[in-house]
Amino acid sequence: MTRGPKKHLKRLNAPSHWLLDKLGGIYATRPRAGPHKLLECLPLALIVKNRLKYAITGREVNMVLKQRFLKVDGRVRTDPKYPAGFMDVITIEKTGDKFRILYDTKGRFILHKIKEEEVKTKLCKVKKIAYGAKRRPYLSTHDGRTIGYPDPNLKKHDTVVVDTETGKVKEWVRFKPGCLVMCVGGANVGRVGEVIKRERHPGSFDIVHIKDAADSKFATRLENIFCIGASVYKPLVSLPKDKGVKLSTVEDREKKLDTIMKQQRA
Repeated sequence: MTRGPKKHLKRLNAPSHWLLDKLGGIYATRPRAGPHKLLECLPLALIVKNRLKYAITGREVNMVLKQRFLKVDGRVRTDPKYPAGFMDVITIEKTGDKFRILYDTKGRFILHKIKEEEVKTKLCKVKKIAYGAKRRPYLSTHDGRTIGYPDPNLKKHDTVVVDTETGKVKEWVRFKPGCLVMCVGGANVGRVGEVIKRERHPGSFDIVHIKDAADSKFATRLENIFCIGASVYKPLVSLPKDKGVKLSTVEDREKKLDTIMKQQRA
């Protein structure tokens, strides 16, 4: 076997939610090791080239990024392989673009446009709370942040609102029945709803039961949940157009047919 980390990624093996075409080449941009996992991220090269259409080739992507136009969470990023992920804020001052990376109800990354007041805040899920050297408490978040001396009342699976300029916690939300959550894993990625109850299974996976805005109920593992508000009426971030409600197969087909009919009339 070869030694060391893999440095290439075949296009057919790339995550399906990147939406890459099969005939666009042999290879895809392999993200660097960073705050998000390979299967849970979107490299900056794909954001600039495939999503925003600001470049056609990889060379043009480099030219855009090396001019230091693009920021992720308020910090300039010039590496085209940098892995941006869920809840990251993408800003391009030159064009006035402000996006937050979220999921749609089909599990694909979308660049959701946000207003100026949302740019400086970011939601982070608490993954671990522990003690370091000399009993110094700290918490780890889903995007690789380590925050020292957190609120003693914080627990795993809670959500903290981080100021991206200072890196400090502004407020936090407890994960509990009645809170608003978004699924970030499993078969229900992108769906948003209210937590009904949590089933505890010692030695196995805890299950969370959720009800969305259309009164549809579904269940998923606790690890797949991301709390985005204390209640249904108080989301901490703006949501996409569909508000995280997944359409049935029939409803989705009718919606597509309506869109096609409108395009033909135009």
